[in-house]
Amino acid sequence: MILKDKVILIMGLRNKWSISFGVAKKAYENGAKVIYTYNKEEPEKMEKLTEEIPGAKGYKCDVSSDESIEECLSKIKEDYGKIDGILHSIAHANTEDLRNDFIYTSREGYLHSVDVSSYSLVAICKYAIQKELLNDNGSVIALSYYGAEKAVQGYNVMGAAKAALEASVRYLARDLGVRGIRVNAISAGPIKTLSAKGIKDFSSILDVVEERAPLHRNVNIEDVGNVSAFLFSDMSNSITGETIHVDAGFSSVGV
Repeated sequence: MILKDKVILIMGLRNKWSISFGVAKKAYENGAKVIYTYNKEEPEKMEKLTEEIPGAKGYKCDVSSDESIEECLSKIKEDYGKIDGILHSIAHANTEDLRNDFIYTSREGYLHSVDVSSYSLVAICKYAIQKELLNDNGSVIALSYYGAEKAVQGYNVMGAAKAALEASVRYLARDLGVRGIRVNAISAGPIKTLSAKGIKDFSSILDVVEERAPLHRNVNIEDVGNVSAFLFSDMSNSITGETIHVDAGFSSVGV
């Protein structure tokens, strides 16, 4: 129970196949009280989704709006006082900007992807600090992907957004370290989520990872959840500014 008595906020919970759901379940199994945010989903649907996580409470939040972020975090502060961790599991790109070659990315689409997928982490941290929401030994985790480091076929504009996200993690880690708050990213291997369906030929990526990764398998949401629980816990209190790969070792090998 490495998260006993901790309160963990999962931002971007969507469905039972999402990585955020795997993180939420593992946080609960390790003793944490779980709260979460959602955007366009119906509250009743989210309550049903979290039946496996007793006590989980949801808050509506549109991270493309500073006002919505501030209002959401204010409500959480009123209800819980201080919390111990935040998972940033939020990303979006227009379908045409994922399907087309990267060179044809629209200006509007590029800005939208970076705003929702990367800048939102900065905004969330800013308002969390302003409202003194995070405990001094708190932990923030952002979910990333290998496409931030290498050009992955079909990932396109999201790769640029995730690269900005990983850079933001390092700068936030520097700024928040004086408060003892850690900021890290997890670069998860490809997982069959609803979001992954937007990536062209996604199944072929899974095949390549299984063939070339040292462990010769793909990872799942439970794998990412376990590493997240560790990063939320006091056991990781000297780790910050890192991007940790949870990908069966795929990112460690060459051709």
